[in-house]
Amino acid sequence: MVAGVALRSSGALALCAPAARNLARASRTSLGLVRPPGPLPACGCGASFGKVPATPPKSSWAAPSCSPVPSRPRLLCRAASSASVAAPATDTQEGAAPAGAGGEKAVARKQRVLSGVQPTGSLHLGNYLGAIKNWVALQDTFETFFCAVDLHAITLPHDPASLAHTTKNSAALYIAAGIDPAKASIFVQSHVSAHAELTWLLSCVTPIGWLNRMIQFKEKSLKQGNEEVGSGLLTYPVLMAADILLYQSDLVPVGEDQKQHIELARDVAKRFNDQFGGNKWKKRGGRGGRIFKVPEIMTPPTGARVMSLTDGTAKMSKSDPADGSRINLLDSPSEIAKKIKRCKTDGFEGLEYGNPERPECSNLLGIYEVVTGRSKQEVLAECGSLSWGQFKPLLADAVVAHLEPIQTRYNEVVADPAYLDTVLANGAAKANETARLTLKNAYDAMGFLLPSTLR
Repeated sequence: MVAGVALRSSGALALCAPAARNLARASRTSLGLVRPPGPLPACGCGASFGKVPATPPKSSWAAPSCSPVPSRPRLLCRAASSASVAAPATDTQEGAAPAGAGGEKAVARKQRVLSGVQPTGSLHLGNYLGAIKNWVALQDTFETFFCAVDLHAITLPHDPASLAHTTKNSAALYIAAGIDPAKASIFVQSHVSAHAELTWLLSCVTPIGWLNRMIQFKEKSLKQGNEEVGSGLLTYPVLMAADILLYQSDLVPVGEDQKQHIELARDVAKRFNDQFGGNKWKKRGGRGGRIFKVPEIMTPPTGARVMSLTDGTAKMSKSDPADGSRINLLDSPSEIAKKIKRCKTDGFEGLEYGNPERPECSNLLGIYEVVTGRSKQEVLAECGSLSWGQFKPLLADAVVAHLEPIQTRYNEVVADPAYLDTVLANGAAKANETARLTLKNAYDAMGFLLPSTLR
């Protein structure tokens, strides 16, 4: 017998009374129930019982390893017992209540990101550099959902003859730009009916005053005229909130012009949770806890706002009637060169960033910076002393070279319609699986009689 512990032939341990009391005391201490009168032995991770390491190991943010000897009981330190410490890019399973909220047991998952682009017209360089290029960088770290938001495309007058075609082309360009269907869910918004259903539920709890304050609604309604503007334009931010909240999104990558809409989505989520979630839901026999995750804004690191080629103060846009204002992702090399040659510049000498009197200069240098992968300092060292006549061909060549592999891959994708259909079907199936759980919880929390398919 060693230190009050007798070994049996089976390999298990038999404890004498003092050792049993020590084990019980140490176990309670490791759970934070009792503070020991003196230091207890450290386990393999080097942390003493009852003490929590300042931070978990940075490499994985997992609990330190305390490997047990097979068939032998072990004493766990506080750090080793905290096996639920999650990685930074994890959260609870979609639709599940957070721990301690009276809901189901939380399940760790990667943090979730959702984003999309309207399939109106051809996707352009602004869509790519401001959004899609950054999505590619996210798909390895996060659980990602990327959709062609065709329901948003009809909030303004649209061409029914081209909507299906541009929607499919947008999805093909997602893949061509580097979104991997094996890593991300690519789907069409209208193929997941929960988007429209949740929009109605959210619209019933969203104050009209919140929507009237949306800057984009004010700007677009002025252009269209009040008599011509549909109510869909007013409720557009509610649909956007439904898109985000359906997937319990942790992060939403958006440009500066969309931040107000994400703030609205956050406010709607909080209002809905307060009105219908928590103990109110539980008392009615529901799961309890929150219904929606409150998302955070993710600002893309580069290229977040690409401006028009004809007006350096206006965002590059598909809705601009002048095709020369944008570089479409499928423009030919000659079209790209022509648009850049004719783009608006100024009469200043040299090239520079950040001069408020030279918005076009900052925009074109920014495009060159992103497509070449150079830093601002490198761009200025190379181009700062150039004239516009020298810089424009350089920029055109860089844009053409950057878009060439995307155009090649796009042609491969559209040449195989069955492949694209399969990608969209699989993406919609994955999206539906997640969205239906959230929708079920929203219906249940509001007191609806659920159909048998949702119970």
